[in-house]
Amino acid sequence: MTAVLPRAGRDVDVLFDPASVAIVGASDDESKYGNWIAVQALRMLGRRPVHLVNRRGGTVLGRTAARSLAELAEPVDLVVVAVPAAGFEAAVEDALTVGARAVVGITAGFAELGEQGRALQQRVTERVRAAGAVLLGPNCLGVADSTTGLTLASNPMPSGTVSLLSQSGNMALELSGFLTGHGLGFARFASLGNQADVGVADLIRSCTRHPGTELIAVYCEDFGDGREFVDAAAQARAAGKPVVLLTVGGSAASVRGAASHTGSLTSDSDVIDAACRAAGVYRVATPRELADLAATLRQQGPVAVRRVAVLADGGGHASVAADVTEAAGLAVPEFSARLSAALRRELPPSAGVRNPIDLAGAGEQDITSFARVLEVTLAEPDTDAVLMTGYFGGYREYGERLGAGELATAHRIADLVRGQRKPVVVHTMRADSPAARALAERGVPVFGAVEQAARALALLGSAPAPAAPAAWPAPAEPVTDDGYWASRALFAAAGVPFPDGARVTTAADAVAAAGRIGYPVVLKAEGLLHKSDAGGVALGLSTADDVRAALADMHDRLRPPGYTVEAMADLRDTVELIAGVRRDPRFGPVVMVGLGGVFTEVLADVAFALAPVDQAGAERLLRGLRASALLTGARGRPPVDVAAAARVVATISALAAAHPEIAELEINPLLAAPGRVTALDARIVLADD
Repeated sequence: MTAVLPRAGRDVDVLFDPASVAIVGASDDESKYGNWIAVQALRMLGRRPVHLVNRRGGTVLGRTAARSLAELAEPVDLVVVAVPAAGFEAAVEDALTVGARAVVGITAGFAELGEQGRALQQRVTERVRAAGAVLLGPNCLGVADSTTGLTLASNPMPSGTVSLLSQSGNMALELSGFLTGHGLGFARFASLGNQADVGVADLIRSCTRHPGTELIAVYCEDFGDGREFVDAAAQARAAGKPVVLLTVGGSAASVRGAASHTGSLTSDSDVIDAACRAAGVYRVATPRELADLAATLRQQGPVAVRRVAVLADGGGHASVAADVTEAAGLAVPEFSARLSAALRRELPPSAGVRNPIDLAGAGEQDITSFARVLEVTLAEPDTDAVLMTGYFGGYREYGERLGAGELATAHRIADLVRGQRKPVVVHTMRADSPAARALAERGVPVFGAVEQAARALALLGSAPAPAAPAAWPAPAEPVTDDGYWASRALFAAAGVPFPDGARVTTAADAVAAAGRIGYPVVLKAEGLLHKSDAGGVALGLSTADDVRAALADMHDRLRPPGYTVEAMADLRDTVELIAGVRRDPRFGPVVMVGLGGVFTEVLADVAFALAPVDQAGAERLLRGLRASALLTGARGRPPVDVAAAARVVATISALAAAHPEIAELEINPLLAAPGRVTALDARIVLADD
């Protein structure tokens, strides 16, 4: 893993701790960003100098405003620009002239509007970089850092240990509400905007270095250089600072132009999921889920959860919690006889002790039973986590004595959880009660809905630590021919096994080749992307007359430029796989494996990873398929050579990495059998550019 360093000569950290700031475009007009930012900026007075700049001069927010940065009597470290787009370039130039090391571009109207705006944005960015400064935005909503007292965002935000990097200001506002509910807040906030200069990867690296950041939350729609994002996020994870990602994707529009099965089966969401696995990033679906996971990670950090004990104070809550926990992909296994017996000693005869645990009224009789049962359950080696659900927090409504005991029990529960490597999450219908607040304040996540608690536990194990990436191959001589025979030859030269074959153009050549290869043979028409669908494949040709007749038929219907004659493959005890790579514009080559042949689109049982992958990574993909039992010998079938199939996947992933001119490549089907694999088709699609 490379060291976490800023780009040479440029200090991204200055965005979060400038010595002084100026707001260009500061305004008294409450409908303008220049007003919103200036109001928040003035909260920093006494911490650092704050200068308001308005071209008319006079006063803004009751303070004297300079007409330009040049009028200021002291240098400015960071300049916020909130002027119309027509004046943005000049304002940035003025900032660089007075020695600003950082510019925050609130102004919109650049690359998001088209080519003219993109050209202006690029020109300003090049000027900022030439000056050795950094630009956040443009089209962003500011920056804040509670550890340095920096308040340059449009709204105040609660302090805490989560750093949020977001392309949406409103997303930050919604998330702040959910975090506050868990007793969390922001260490830093940075609005990404257009990422013309400083990108999400730069900011992740800065937050990784930041002592006040414990978790990095990202809402991102454009990852820029996706591999940089993966590298930065993996470094953050290695430094003990989990990265949680909320993003969008998965639209069919992104793959409408895909020519291969690999391309058409790969969505933006698949690529992002592969990137998250490569970096050890947690991916969530909603802002609430992000906050729930942040609270749960704060308690234990990354930990794998599979077997959950459910602790409830009623049969209904016990059953519902067990159902939603299993629906979230976790298990609620029956306890061992030893654990059930230990629980029985703590509970009345009517209690359920097999999992889920039902206290059956023990809470009202002895509120401390919650803590005692939790302690016994956490000591069980076969339990990974505990989900507590029901009325805890509401017992105070029955009287002061019970309320005091409940609060003391909440503190005891928090003490039990501290130092464990077993997460404990609590769902209660009284999430605003003193006992519930005591749990949350001491790091035990509390949820108002049981499905939130179950989902948070499931997410904990969704991002295992990333494996070391495979070595990137050296660039190879570019491929210029994407025909079938050329594609087949490229794969074969890299070590992918194919049946014996020959390229021919006439019937006489085809018959001669079949004689050399040995009957039966297969005849394939070239120049067709999906040969089988077009009737460009003839199987099981056993005589010279069969070969002549098949070739004549293809010639009359398809007029292909040539043909391939191949030996008929042995199909006994085989499983058809598909292995391919699609080049993503942000994340580069992405490898896909799955069931092949006619099952490719029907079942869509596929797995993805960033390419290149090594053999071990390819084997993990294959064994992760839903139908992986077919590979290992389902229902008495002999197991196929998974290692050999993985070698082919690793080989073609390295080929894609070495050939950036290839947009898509694919082998479908790849026959896997006991002791062997054989590629029956090869396809390459060259990039348009």
